[in-house]
Amino acid sequence: MLSKQSGFTFIGLMIIIAISGILLAAVGTVWKQDVQREREKDLLYYGDAYRRAITQYYDQTPSGLKQFPKKLTDLVSDHRFPRPRHHIRVLYPNPITEDGSWQLIRVAGRIKGVSTNSDKTPIKVSGFPALYAAFEQAQTYADWQCVYQEESNNQATNATQSPQTSSPTNPFQ
Repeated sequence: MLSKQSGFTFIGLMIIIAISGILLAAVGTVWKQDVQREREKDLLYYGDAYRRAITQYYDQTPSGLKQFPKKLTDLVSDHRFPRPRHHIRVLYPNPITEDGSWQLIRVAGRIKGVSTNSDKTPIKVSGFPALYAAFEQAQTYADWQCVYQEESNNQATNATQSPQTSSPTNPFQ
């Protein structure tokens, strides 16, 4: 026969399990938000890397009419020169979408920028560099468009022409 003591222990154990479940659910929510913030940082960094690479590709057109790349792989290996140039080291995946593909922003069939096609609401809503001030009004990640801009032309050119021994810094940190 069970004593009243064992019934009380059982109820106490059930309360501890319930409290543990609630705490684990809270930790899971915080963890999910942290993962989303990291993906957001990656999206901003990768998007800016593509914008800088597109700017460099455009500015270093060998002769004649300046042009944007036809495909993203042209940024990795630019064969318009006798010795191929590399405007970006690797093709970064889109960290927000499942398949990692980018929405390409085209002008006359050539890539002027990248964006994501995600309709999720961004967590970050302020504190963007001046070049990306429009991101503060974005309703979705798809509104974060990293495109070539004339006014950024001189800054990007100067930055890419100076020798760098380290990787570029993240302007979003």
